[in-house]
Amino acid sequence: MKKLLVIGSLNLDMVVNVDHTPATGETILSDKMNLIPGGKGANQAYAAGRLGADVTMLGAIGSDTYGDIQIESLKKAGVNVSGLIRRKEENTGIALITVNKEGDNSIVVVSGANGTLSCEDIDQYSSLLQEADIILFQLEIPIETVLYAAKKAKALGKTVILDPAPVPKDFPDELYRYVDILKPNETELQMLTKVSDMENRLCEAAGLLKEKGVKNLLVTLGENGVYLDAEETGVCQIPAIKVDAVDTTAAGDSFTAALAVMLARGKTLKEAAAFANHVSAIVVTRKGAQSSIPSLSEVQKFI
Repeated sequence: MKKLLVIGSLNLDMVVNVDHTPATGETILSDKMNLIPGGKGANQAYAAGRLGADVTMLGAIGSDTYGDIQIESLKKAGVNVSGLIRRKEENTGIALITVNKEGDNSIVVVSGANGTLSCEDIDQYSSLLQEADIILFQLEIPIETVLYAAKKAKALGKTVILDPAPVPKDFPDELYRYVDILKPNETELQMLTKVSDMENRLCEAAGLLKEKGVKNLLVTLGENGVYLDAEETGVCQIPAIKVDAVDTTAAGDSFTAALAVMLARGKTLKEAAAFANHVSAIVVTRKGAQSSIPSLSEVQKFI
């Protein structure tokens, strides 16, 4: 199996379940809060580990209890944590998450140590990039660090996967040139392309990204499945798997991780996307971030 490297964020998720997402100025009550290891980078690494991958995490955390929780969680999933940098002057990132009764979530992220991951850190841990075959990115760390690391990864001949979330206002078009697989959801695709009415203009939006250098595009569409525009297969649609969703937290992160794991096992992009679709379908039926991510045996039983 090829080796994976996740470069990205680690947050402690503070999750509250609510009857509905509060409107501006509205105060509502919740009877419980759960503390769950999360962060898009950590979720991807954890999911890849649970699915049996050889995966390493590169990111920054604080020298605090929340950082200890992240390390222990990743270790339990079999993730190599030698790339975790502990900052004495920063707190571990925190995500404040509300989940409504339909399973939809709203998230506010306090970056903490994630915002300190620098180009110098990438150089210091360049051996991890050299050893990896597939490198995964998200955008909860500084965009200049992502751009620098992706460019370096492509110079080393690595496969680069980008989950462009959250989409920054200053997304650099140069980054597209270093990405082999881009995996936005429908909202993120709209933000990247400024194309509205995705129901009727999805192909148009995808075409705009292909023109900017994206080689392979996967768009997760929730109940409408997955849109795939790949070099080897062209355009196709992978149908959604019907489940009763209770919490969408980490569904996208798990999809991206599962995609990378199957590519590491030699599957085609279409085969990998179909497998990832099953993984994310399981995740949305469970509450929490890393606590919702299934093992490989659980996915095999589900399929």
